[in-house]
Amino acid sequence: MTMQTKRTQRAFRHKRVRAKIWSLKTRPRLVVFRSNKHLYVQLIDDQKNQVIASSSDRKIKSKKKGVEMAQEIGKLIAAKIKERNIEKIVFDRGGYKYHGQIKALAEEIRGRGITF
Repeated sequence: MTMQTKRTQRAFRHKRVRAKIWSLKTRPRLVVFRSNKHLYVQLIDDQKNQVIASSSDRKIKSKKKGVEMAQEIGKLIAAKIKERNIEKIVFDRGGYKYHGQIKALAEEIRGRGITF
């Protein structure tokens, strides 16, 4: 029996999530990437294959970390989405569990009036 690492488990989850949302091309896709130190978010138009908006904690000069930083990033990206008059998006959590920073980010964006 082989042991799966956290990285391979995330890859399987990501593949499963992408298979479900790939067909939703009428709405842009909000992609989340989380490294050990930073959190990155991009709004991507799959039909044109281009990034519409992006945000990360590297752009925020604050001492906040974790969930609080994810909420700040959510505020920034929601404002950028609103500027482009986009009301509905597809949330691609990138294979990460819907917990902690990912959940805080999603709830902050929803709280700003963007629907998933």
